[in-house]
Formats: sequence, structure tokens, C-alpha cells
Amino acid sequence: MQPSVFQGDIAYFPTIDRIPFEGPGSDNPLAFKAYNPGQVVGDKTMAEHLRFAACYWHTFHGTGADPFGPGTRAYVWNQHADPMDAARARLDAAFEFFTKLGVPFYCFHDRDLAPAGSSVAESEHNLQVLTDLAKARQQATGMKLLWGTANMFSDPRYMNGAATNPDLLVVSHAAAQVKAALEATVALDGENYVFWGGREGYACLLNTNTQRELEHFARFLTMARDYGRSIGFNGVFLIEPKPMEPMFHQYDFDAQTVIGFLRHHDLDRDFKLNIEANHATLAGHTFAHELQMCVDAGMLGSIDANRGNAQNGWDTDQFPTDMNDCIAAMQVVLAQGGLGRGGLNFDAKLRRESTDLDDLFIAHIGAMDAFARALVIADKLNNDSVLSKHKAARYSSFDTALGRDFAAGKLSLADLRDHAAKEGEPTAQSGKQELIENRVNDLVFGG
Repeated sequence: MQPSVFQGDIAYFPTIDRIPFEGPGSDNPLAFKAYNPGQVVGDKTMAEHLRFAACYWHTFHGTGADPFGPGTRAYVWNQHADPMDAARARLDAAFEFFTKLGVPFYCFHDRDLAPAGSSVAESEHNLQVLTDLAKARQQATGMKLLWGTANMFSDPRYMNGAATNPDLLVVSHAAAQVKAALEATVALDGENYVFWGGREGYACLLNTNTQRELEHFARFLTMARDYGRSIGFNGVFLIEPKPMEPMFHQYDFDAQTVIGFLRHHDLDRDFKLNIEANHATLAGHTFAHELQMCVDAGMLGSIDANRGNAQNGWDTDQFPTDMNDCIAAMQVVLAQGGLGRGGLNFDAKLRRESTDLDDLFIAHIGAMDAFARALVIADKLNNDSVLSKHKAARYSSFDTALGRDFAAGKLSLADLRDHAAKEGEPTAQSGKQELIENRVNDLVFGG
């Protein structure tokens, strides 16, 4: 059921109605061409598969600023002298946008929702006030919170990290933020809670005790988990890998690094991973690779859906419209049975040159259509007998009795030596990569 449009005191998008589904024949930029929430793909509707979420930060705080110049957009909801008045206006604008766009979920950092105060107590009060307002908006619209998190990277106090900071007082401030953000997430029935270690790393090994910092990081996550469970948070804790930026060496570099860290510290039963496409490419991987590593470990939680620029070594957070990436990602997600409590959150921002209000809608519509198309195509690819037979054939030797004994740990190194000596040189087996890639194109484009 689609939520009703929230009617605040002010309409921030007065010329835009609820975004309709008009199908592939439409040329209306403010309509969906592929995303039809009720359309069934496999065993679920598109809405159930994709669980789209709009992010609070880029969408309602983003001004188009970059390292070389100030912002190019000045949204009316941010034009208030009192930061709390701006926060209230921003909340109304956000819920009007969410409901007109038709996404079922949203997500936020604590400082997106409410401004920091001059003390820990004032910051907590500000967040509580906005949490109460957000709860009323959720009840009025049917919107849900996909996840909450704390911004522990923007404030100058976190220049040397938050949970891994060498100063206990800084770690304590980070703990205060996480405590309050967890409380807000619970109050808003959030399905997940994310840790994005934006500055959890180091710049110089000569002044850094890496072992101590990583132990502190694990201790911090353990404390957060325990507190969350104690106040009734039954959702999934997520860690979002990110390489190189902004710290020179990030502790949460990629999926396998984070998975190993969580397992080493016995946190893998409560934590899963939130994979961002742009972070994957910055780590030298594909989006699909990072997702697959999580699936293999049973630890895929949710997705930050965006893309980077292949010619730019920076986190550009562009809206995801690359169909190859979207299709490959959805193949992995569908093969593991879906995202569970996770979703596809658009951690993406308008380009600096996009300055009209309707650009916010157009960007999200394009991304949602891209993943809707990818969902349909991925379902077709995953059910294609030609592709599945080729993959199965590559590993057929492990389906023999000897192969099953190897996988079960019943063979020794000497047993394998004797098998090699008896059978002689193996016959080369083609990977058929080109045939498979051609098959994919045939299925995608109907050739």
C-alpha cells in the first residue's frame, strides 16, 4: 500500500504530484517507466525485492558544493536563522518528497536530522525533539526507517577517528552520539543501524598503534551492540566498508577486510555489511564482487546504491544508472534470496550543475527505474539454463565421489598426490567466458 502524501503547513514541491507509473512508452520525466511497485518478479513484488530508501543527507542538505567552490543550490527549507527551525522545515520537505516519490523507506545520520548543540545534553535534546516529530510524520504517511546512524566524521574532534581515536575523551563523545542515535533508531522502529567508519584509520604508521586502535574499535562496537539490544533494538547492525578516503589507510577497506575483522572479534552474529557501489570501485573491486563476498559469508545486509566516475579516484556518489552494474548487483542479490531487512538506499547526490527542484525527483526516478529493469533482467539471467549449466560444468569434478570426499575433509594431501599420479595431466577446460558474456547480451537485448 502506498503511503498518503504528507500535508505539512508548506508545500515545498507545489508543482509536483505523486510520481505515477506510466510504463516504457511514456516520455514524462516525472513518471516511472519501469518501476511498478506491485509487479511480481519471481516470488515477490518489485517493492518487496527492492525496498528503496531515500537518504536524508545528500538529498536535503546537499548544496552542490565541492572542494573548488561553494554550493549552487539554496533550498528554502534550509533558509532559517535558527538551526532547529531549519531542521523542522527540512523534515517537512523530506516527508513531502518521500511520499510524492513513493519510496517506502528513508535513512539518516543523527546530524542530518537535528543540529549539534553546544553540549552533549543539548545535542541529545535536539535529536529527541526531531525524533518525536519524525515519528509523527511516519505515523501520518506510513513511511519507515531503513536505518539510522551517527555522523562521527564531520566534526573536527574526529580528525583522528572516532572509535579508533587515540584520545579517550573523543571516543567518549562518539559513544554519546551512538547512544543517542541508537535510541532514535529504536524510537522510529528502524530496521537496521549502520556504522560508517569515515575516519576509522590512520595517516602515519610512525605515530599510530594499529593493534590498540583495532581492539578499541571492536570494544566500541561490542558496547554499542550490547546497549542497542538492552533498549530493544532487534534489527541488524551494519558496517559499511570504505577504502582510502578520507584517511590514507582505512581499517574498513573492503568487504573481506570487514568480514575478517568481525569474525576475529566474534561480532559476526550481530553485524552484517552495508555495501556501497562507489566504495567497491574505489577499493579496486566491482560492485557485484563486494556483494558476492558478503553473500558467500552470509553477511550481506543492505546496499548504498550509487556509482562512481571511472576517471575519478574520489567518492562522487552519482545516481546509479549504469545498467551493467545494476544487473550484476541484482543477480547476486536475487541468487541469495533478497535483502531481508536491508534495502537499496540512494546514497547519491545531484551533480553540481543540476539546480532545479525537480532534478531531485528526476534523479531518483532514473535510479529506481534502472534497478527495476535490472531486477527483471537479473531474474531472467539467474533462471537461464545455459548460464547455470556452464557454471555447474566447471565444478563437475567436485561432484564425483572423490570430489565430495575432498570437500568433506575426508582426503589427505597424500590422497590427492596419488590421484594426480594415477590420472596424469588434466585436460584443459575452457572457461567459456566470451560465450557466457555473449549469452548475457543476447538475453538482455533479446537477440
